[in-house]
Amino acid sequence: MRQAKTNTIIMQANGETPAKATVYFDGACPLCTAEISHYKSQVGGDQICFVDASQANAQLGPDLNVDAAMRLLHVRLPDGTLVSGARAFAIIWQTLPGWRWAARIARIPGVTPLLELGYRLFLPVRPLLSKGASWFVAKPMSQHGPDR
Repeated sequence: MRQAKTNTIIMQANGETPAKATVYFDGACPLCTAEISHYKSQVGGDQICFVDASQANAQLGPDLNVDAAMRLLHVRLPDGTLVSGARAFAIIWQTLPGWRWAARIARIPGVTPLLELGYRLFLPVRPLLSKGASWFVAKPMSQHGPDR
């Protein structure tokens, strides 16, 4: 499988919405970093902009603050629409050819609300899982620097 090279980028300084979907994630979370690194490495990963919300210079837009971006995965669509939670994951999956099967499942009526429920139940245990992930493999993006 071909590996696509991408970098974490910051939205354009002029505030224009990029032509790609933009993913806002908690780069200080080792578990989140591992997942985002996986998505970046996939074919199609270069079709997504990734913004580490834990970076002081992260441009999030007027409708997303740092606390919200660090608490929950968000994706900004090219038209400027901000999507969060399970719907945000489904957008990522739709963009990555190897994950389109998951996006198709998410589109089945009733599945996205179940995925959202699972994600909301996962969020309170994320810090514990993230701590465990840091012991084994994943390191927060902030320890790698912005170009990884």
